[in-house]
Amino acid sequence: MKKQICLAGMLAIFSLNTFGQNHKPAAVSLTKYVDPYIGTGFHGHVFVGASVPFGAVQLGPTNMSEGWDWCSGYHISDSTIIGFQHTHLSGTGIGDLGDISFMPTTGAIKVIKGTLEDPQSGYFSLFSHKDEVVKPGYYKVKLKRYDIGVELTASTRVGMHKYTFPASKNAHVVIDLKEGIGWDESMETYIKQVDKNTIEGYRFSKGWADAQRIYFTAVFSKPIKAFAVYNDAENKPGTQLKGKRVKGVLSFETTKGEVVYAKVGISPVSSANAMLNIKAEIPGWDFNKVVKDADKAWNTQFAKITIKTDSLSQLKKFYTAFYHTMIAPSIFNDVNGDYWGTDKKVHKNVGFNNVTTFSLWDTYRSNNPLSTIIHPEHVNDMINSMLTIYQQQGSLPVWHLMANETNCMVGYSAVPVVADALLKGYKGFDANLAYEAMKTTAMQDARGIKYVKKLGYIPADSTAESVSMGLEYAIDDWCIAQVAKKMGKQDDYAYFSKRGENYKNYYDPKAGFMRGRLSENQWRTPYSPFISIHEHGDFTEGNGWEYTFLVPQDVEGLINLLGGQDKFNTKLDSLFIAEGDMGKFKSPDVSGLIGQYAHGNEPGHPMTYLYDYSGKPWKTAEKVRFILDNFYTDKTDGIIGNEDVGQMSAWYVLSALGFYPVNPANGLYVFGSPVINEATLKLKGNKAFHIVVKNNGPKNKYINAMKLNGVNYTKTYFKHTDVMNGGELVITMGSKPGTVWGVGDANKAVSVLK
Repeated sequence: MKKQICLAGMLAIFSLNTFGQNHKPAAVSLTKYVDPYIGTGFHGHVFVGASVPFGAVQLGPTNMSEGWDWCSGYHISDSTIIGFQHTHLSGTGIGDLGDISFMPTTGAIKVIKGTLEDPQSGYFSLFSHKDEVVKPGYYKVKLKRYDIGVELTASTRVGMHKYTFPASKNAHVVIDLKEGIGWDESMETYIKQVDKNTIEGYRFSKGWADAQRIYFTAVFSKPIKAFAVYNDAENKPGTQLKGKRVKGVLSFETTKGEVVYAKVGISPVSSANAMLNIKAEIPGWDFNKVVKDADKAWNTQFAKITIKTDSLSQLKKFYTAFYHTMIAPSIFNDVNGDYWGTDKKVHKNVGFNNVTTFSLWDTYRSNNPLSTIIHPEHVNDMINSMLTIYQQQGSLPVWHLMANETNCMVGYSAVPVVADALLKGYKGFDANLAYEAMKTTAMQDARGIKYVKKLGYIPADSTAESVSMGLEYAIDDWCIAQVAKKMGKQDDYAYFSKRGENYKNYYDPKAGFMRGRLSENQWRTPYSPFISIHEHGDFTEGNGWEYTFLVPQDVEGLINLLGGQDKFNTKLDSLFIAEGDMGKFKSPDVSGLIGQYAHGNEPGHPMTYLYDYSGKPWKTAEKVRFILDNFYTDKTDGIIGNEDVGQMSAWYVLSALGFYPVNPANGLYVFGSPVINEATLKLKGNKAFHIVVKNNGPKNKYINAMKLNGVNYTKTYFKHTDVMNGGELVITMGSKPGTVWGVGDANKAVSVLK
């Protein structure tokens, strides 16, 4: 009998006599299994600091170093801190945000961050990772240069700082409104001392998101002895200042070990609202209470999926991944409901939480489907936010950040998210408006869509990344067709179903791959399925090998296109073993390679599961288990590519449970190879779905048998409703592929239920 690590010392995770009856979660702490350092190395780009689930505030340290691996502002290789900033991205491939930077110092006042070549030139400090404590909702570090201890925590819209100073007649806090992360550049900044304890201001900037604005109010526990304002390094008279690179310096006298607290509210609307957020969320000065409240908020979310595993490492990987799925989309409104819209207007009383940071090209593949299982309220907030964006900018968001459309990545990837919610029966938004938004977005002329409507493909000489763009549009259009069918819009169903098959127009049967098309009779030359040309080629962060399999909406059609099941399986086998150089222009996003398959880049995420459609589910098990064990670890470099705002982690969470949504909107999950031994999903309506995996282990990676609610189950997929109705799935594993489970045409995964 294998030794098993389980939560809370083998306590029962849920008290259940029979499923469908009331149950109560055990009082266990799951935050202890989260290691926020995972993904801080290699190209993970994850946020490190204090936040709550989907919080507006991501309060954490920002390193001095800049560059691609510092998109979140932090990398494990670094030992510098220029400040503690209140907004950060997590796992993106572009750096932005880093708003409202606070830096406690002692000694002579310095208002420039300085340089590594001359460490005394500025205010930055070195630190040691040995002095850090990093956990959900809490961050701690010692600033070596100043002997100042820094502790951070947060509520949804407020960051709380705790500074433990040495004895000093010249103790300061530098508020630097110039500093941001990556592409971010301050454009207009303002700071003002309101009274002896309060500072307010704003920061308007541009970067990846072109026109960002954030207001703040900071309340200090210790009266400010002096306050000075600067534009760049130039001291200006008075206690308020407006300019492009404004800074404020608060000064105190401190005794040894004296603690100074600061509460910093942020708002997209006004400093007054930022103060309102403080009064509502952190009215007092009990720092430890805020830490406990943040921990409780995370535990409440983690309790939605409780697991038993064989090792502490697996627990850490699972709950850290789960943690990363809930950094964003983040709240982008105030406690009174006010938010700043894409139309550059203040909106009030909208009746939902407006959210931002929509990395939809990434997250539609599994992070959004994961939310439909365990975050029903958040799903409605996301859809309502996207629908207001549609009303304000005329189309659904592509990659939305801080009330700005970045138009980053190809496709209109909000469509699968909206369609999935509609098809799964979500009712917390206007269904007719949602359909209108999807159809209008798909019928515009921008971003190559005019060619889709006219030709059924995007000519390769008309725009870069034409093949990837066209394949994503085909996925999106298929999703619209399914909603049209459900709503009785037969003409639209026929039209968008045809567009959903446009992937066929990019397939060159002579080459045997998806390929850039110039006209009805001409293909892009020269051509190699191995070559990947970043941003200027026909593929987005990938090559012809990978994109040939990006047809999750119609895998049966792809199998026929590639010559039938046997040829398809041979081709799919080849994807994972083909050797060839992608070329010197390959994007660094293309990582985690198995042959030409790139797990570090999202288009590949459904591809290990395609064998379930072609009669060889054991091959899916082999590939999935390899990735779960080798491309996700509990080390700092434990994410094989950009975390991508929860998508890399959502793939792990779902795959570790044993299933994955290959098709983003058909309400079906395809089985792989679970690594957990037991899991309970806490669902809406006081229901639970219980998964028991028998005889699991490193060698026993193949599903040999399965029972769903006590009945033998041999299909390689099951329905979203099977999960949401509650019940029990018992999976028996073995070291060899099963001879019954998953075998035969009747058990193959399908794109559409008949």
